[in-house]
Amino acid sequence: MPYAVCFVHPLPKKNLAAHRKMARLNAKIWKRCGALQYREAVGDDLKAPWGGIKCKPGETVVVGWVLYKSKAHRKQVNVKVEKDPLTAKFDMTKLTFDPKRMTYGGFKVLVAA
Repeated sequence: MPYAVCFVHPLPKKNLAAHRKMARLNAKIWKRCGALQYREAVGDDLKAPWGGIKCKPGETVVVGWVLYKSKAHRKQVNVKVEKDPLTAKFDMTKLTFDPKRMTYGGFKVLVAA
């Protein structure tokens, strides 16, 4: 059964270009380590409130997902990601967003079109 890890977090709009660069690197790592798909999307038309994601002035919302063949496949990919030399390029002190305001989790895919 396909499996997805999804995440949501606020992003200062001024950090969008730097975040895009970081997201492209993430996509490269996850794909070469075996993920089926890596996507990130930035809020564009957010008229409804975003529940637990309380955006401050000048922020928007980023949603993303990584798609795997199964939950077991996710574990295999994550082991490879941890060992990937590009992963060492991430300086956790220079993230484009506040990870304490991020939420994420694993999901069994119900419908795929």
